[in-house]
Amino acid sequence: MCLAVPHEIIKILDENRAIAAAGPVEVEIRTDMVSNISIGDKVLVHAGFAIEKLQGSEGEEICSLWEELREVMENENASNRK
Repeated sequence: MCLAVPHEIIKILDENRAIAAAGPVEVEIRTDMVSNISIGDKVLVHAGFAIEKLQGSEGEEICSLWEELREVMENENASNRK
């Protein structure tokens, strides 16, 4: 099973590399597999590669769900530390 995490493109480095953010975490990714990447695009990233460009409301919905999951996990971790 593979896990792809939604990221937002925040900087284009060159034709095959970009900086993408998933919440507060910024990483350099490869963009060889996805064409026409622009700043602000939402992409699914697996193993350091953008594997799919998310379109419109689909991207917003997936990113929103991922952020909700991140908040739940942070709250659970905070509760376990008490």
